[in-house]
Amino acid sequence: MSEPTGAARRRGPFKVGDQVQLTDPKGRHYTFTLEAGKNFHTHKGSFPHDELIGAPEGSVVRTTGNVAYLALRPLLPDYVLSMPRGAAVVYPKDAGQILAFADIFPGARVVEAGVGSGSLSSFLLRAIGDQGMLHSYERREDFADIARQNVERYFGGPHPAWQLTVGDLQDNLSDADVDRVILDMLAPWECLEAVSKALVPGGILCCYVATTTQLARTVESIREIGSFNEPTSWESMIRNWHVEGLAVRPDHRMIGHTGFLLTARRLADGVEPPMRRRRPAKGAYGEDYTGPNADGGNGR
Repeated sequence: MSEPTGAARRRGPFKVGDQVQLTDPKGRHYTFTLEAGKNFHTHKGSFPHDELIGAPEGSVVRTTGNVAYLALRPLLPDYVLSMPRGAAVVYPKDAGQILAFADIFPGARVVEAGVGSGSLSSFLLRAIGDQGMLHSYERREDFADIARQNVERYFGGPHPAWQLTVGDLQDNLSDADVDRVILDMLAPWECLEAVSKALVPGGILCCYVATTTQLARTVESIREIGSFNEPTSWESMIRNWHVEGLAVRPDHRMIGHTGFLLTARRLADGVEPPMRRRRPAKGAYGEDYTGPNADGGNGR
C-alpha cells in the first residue's frame, strides 16, 4: 500500500528538497529548503546544508559564529504562516475550527470557494486524503497560481484529490453530491442557491467572513433560502501563556479577531425548516425590514 501524498516528507532523516525550520536561541524561526552543496547564512554565521542532509529531525547545528539552531520540519501551521501570499491566509486557529466543526473526514467530497494563498486548501487536502475530492474555485488567476505553488510545495507535487478552477463559484459549479462546502469570500450569500443544489442532505455549509455586516447578511440569507437548518456562528481567539518557574501569566499579545465562522446543514429536499422558537430582541430588525422574522420571530 503506497503512502498518502506528502507523508514521506513528514518523517525520517532530512532529505534534499525537504523544508527545514530553524529555531534560534531567542525562539525566532527561519525556514529554507535543503539543497546539496548550499550554505545557510545568517548574521550569526553560516553552516552547510550537507550538515543536515541525512541527519535526524530534531538535530542541532552550529554556525561558524558558534550559534546553535534547532532543526525541525515546519508543521503545517508554521508553513502556511510563512508561505508566499497573494491574498491573506486562513489562520491555523480558524482552519482547525473549520476542520472540526465542518466535520471534514477522510474521503470527503469538498467544494471550496476563495482559495487565497492555499492555506485552507492544504489543511483540507491533508484531512480528506488521496481518496477524497477537493474542488477549489478562485476568481483571480494570480491568486490561484500562488495557491497552486504553495500547495504543491507542501505536498511535494500535485495532490491527486485537488482540482483548481479559476472563475466564480456560482457560474462554474458543476459538482454534485458534495459533502461539505467552504466559502471564504466577500459575498457568500450570492452562492447559496448553487451550493444548496450541490450539497447532499445533511451536508455542511461553512462560511468564513471578516465583518459583522457580512456575518449578519449571510445568516439572514441562509434563513431565507429555506434549505438549511438554523446556522451557528462564532469566533475564536488564542492567548499563549508564559511559564517560567513561579512566573505563570498570560502573554501580553494574543491572536484575536481574524474572522467569523458559521455552519449550517442542508435539509432534505422539500422539507421546511422547523420554526424558530427564539424571539429576537426588541428592535433587532428595523421598521423597513421585510426579510426572515419580519413578524417579530413568530415565523420560521
